[in-house]
Amino acid sequence: MLHSLKILGLPNHSLELKIGAPVILLRNLNQSIRLYNGIGLVVTKMGDRVVRVKVISRSKVGEMVLIPRIDLTPYNFSDLQIRRRQFPLKLAFAMTINKSQGQTLNEVGVYLPRPVFSHGQLYVALLRISSSSGLKVLTCNQRGIPTDVTKNVVYEDVLCQL
Repeated sequence: MLHSLKILGLPNHSLELKIGAPVILLRNLNQSIRLYNGIGLVVTKMGDRVVRVKVISRSKVGEMVLIPRIDLTPYNFSDLQIRRRQFPLKLAFAMTINKSQGQTLNEVGVYLPRPVFSHGQLYVALLRISSSSGLKVLTCNQRGIPTDVTKNVVYEDVLCQL
């Protein structure tokens, strides 16, 4: 029963990985070598207590690092003390615009089923790419039909204060 709980702040109990799977780091592990929450990784080798991964985003691209199992506790779960020892990884075939901030990627596909909802979000999404040839954008209208137009939310008051 405990394994089936979905708890905020903890990854799922079951993590099924294989070589070549893209993953994202869920905790800050080592700031001196820039292993931060949200960094993109690819699994290269798996063991019982560590997973070897290759960094695919931010400043350490191509570097191999080891990710150990660590004790994870939920953020606000005061009724019951739960601790899981597991890899702080999550499969990441896609990421949100906010998670992509600060990363540079070779290929980016932006899916916008509706317009972005916050000032600067479209700007952040489009600037993750190192070359425009690797950028693909899919936008849809209100009926879900693909279109080549989207609304860019800009708050003029914010721009005037800069």
